Amino acid sequence: MLLLDAARAASRAAAFTLTVLSALILGMAAAARAESPAIDHAIAMHGEPALPRGFAHLPYADPKAPKGGRIVFGQQGTFDSLNPLVVLGVAPDAVPRYVQQSLLFRSADEPFTAYGLLASRVELNEARTRLAFEIDERARFSDGTPVTAQDVVFTFEMLKTKGKPFHRSSLGRVTRVEAPSPRRVEFELGDGSNRELPLVIGAMPIFAKHATNAETFGETSFKPALGSGPYVVSDLVPGATITLKRRSDFWAEDHPLTRGLYNADEIRYDFYRDANALFEAFKAGLYDVRIEPDPTRWMTGYDIPAVRDGRIVRETLRFEAPKGMTGLVFNTRRPLFADIRVREALAMMFDFEWVNRNLFHGVYRRAGSFFSDSELSALGQPAGPREQALLAAFPGAVRPDILAGTWVPSATDGSGRDREQARRALDLLNKTGYGLVDGVLRTMKGGDPLAFEITVTNRPQERLALNYAQSLGRLGIRVDVRLIDDVQYWRRLSAFDFDMIQWTWPVSASPGNEQIGRWGSANAGRKGSLNYAGVASPAVDATLQALLAAREREDFVAAARTLDRLLLSGFYVVPLYYLPDTWIAHGRDIVLPARKPAFFLSTEVLARLPATPAPAN
Repeated sequence: MLLLDAARAASRAAAFTLTVLSALILGMAAAARAESPAIDHAIAMHGEPALPRGFAHLPYADPKAPKGGRIVFGQQGTFDSLNPLVVLGVAPDAVPRYVQQSLLFRSADEPFTAYGLLASRVELNEARTRLAFEIDERARFSDGTPVTAQDVVFTFEMLKTKGKPFHRSSLGRVTRVEAPSPRRVEFELGDGSNRELPLVIGAMPIFAKHATNAETFGETSFKPALGSGPYVVSDLVPGATITLKRRSDFWAEDHPLTRGLYNADEIRYDFYRDANALFEAFKAGLYDVRIEPDPTRWMTGYDIPAVRDGRIVRETLRFEAPKGMTGLVFNTRRPLFADIRVREALAMMFDFEWVNRNLFHGVYRRAGSFFSDSELSALGQPAGPREQALLAAFPGAVRPDILAGTWVPSATDGSGRDREQARRALDLLNKTGYGLVDGVLRTMKGGDPLAFEITVTNRPQERLALNYAQSLGRLGIRVDVRLIDDVQYWRRLSAFDFDMIQWTWPVSASPGNEQIGRWGSANAGRKGSLNYAGVASPAVDATLQALLAAREREDFVAAARTLDRLLLSGFYVVPLYYLPDTWIAHGRDIVLPARKPAFFLSTEVLARLPATPAPAN
């Protein structure tokens, strides 16, 4: 019996020892997984990258696409700089898109995954507190100089100190950066709560330290950055034209991320003063590709010989990304718009039903969310437990009807003179201290009229603003509409020198740091930021941090919906409309990939068919 008891005791001891050892081994394995990432070729915001190391090419890129020729893009406005990454100046995206490259390249086929381009290897621990890149030993700038870790550090420092507010606020979270070797750069990312930060760092267009003046980096300049990308700027007419030519010595010509992309030998950007001139130039064949934003033009403006005989091809594309928000933005820095009830009342007076039918052929859908057409939208969705938990510290920040998912934008009878709509808006304005006096809406205390200006930069915006001004005039509100040129418009926006503007916030399938630039309190007073509404809300700030810290998809969706509810509750914009589809028109010899990307169309995939030789006489 004693021997049996002893045997049992020994067995229990052995089992205990085995359990302890197993736990230690499992713990060590978990720690190893946390410290040593299994994936070293890409970073995904959530989940895993879709493509394994060694993939041949992006799924939507055609390696057999025709090479050569020239593709011309048309843009409205002008430019006084080639660097769109700094506050000063108006610059197109030509140089960062085609001349420079980044450590990572974003796939248009996934919500937010970026694969190594300049970086041959990526190291990111599970907590996202440490990040490192190994620079591809083949990477070269167009002058033949190798891309080094010092170039990455230089770019980081320039954008953190002299870049636009988005980069300043995002990169300011990095606690340490160093280059222990010519090809390795390491970043310490604080507590890892901003899980998008590694992707933001990976997306920086890398400048060549030896060819960039650090003292003048933040100033406007027509000198293009020296880049490692497939093109160089070959010709420039300030404010009018930018021409890029393909490099014959491009280091990544056969890289998996570039196969089937960058197909043209020459790319040119032509700039036109206004929207009408831009469209007329397209009809005349002066540029090749047009994303059509105007329903009236799409429905009636393409009844031209070039379309009828097939020289211009029209396509309707559908992408899975949220459709974002187009709205008339209240500058809440103005005392006039300080009261939420005033903003809500003014928003009621936008007659979407009449506008959509009479101005836009009924093709628009009403915007009622900043993430329309996606699971991130709060419209029609009651707040779940995760959202309730996020809002627990901010009672009253979200209106009860928006929290319950029952709120919808104000609707009218479509007559253009809905009296019930006007009555509800006027009742709300009365509660804020306004009243009609001799047909003019005034404050009952001081007698100041309710009047403001809408600043626009093109004729379609002007037409919409005039219609809205007419609706508000029924309540005795005077609204002036001012049409200004592109350069003046951007300068005024950068300084927040406006009462109201029309703006579109596009959104990806994985919104992140850019939302801080749009809505974060720190950017409300930072000139050059995209927080045009002047949003300064602790609840919004906390939700933005939750959005960036979300590890699981469910938490991410909850944070996005919470942000949506907070912005809707603040009535920072008059919600307008969105298009469920993307309209594109292009010359018949412009080739789009047969397999379209899932989330957005990037111009890098375009190609041009070779010219057909003229028949011999």
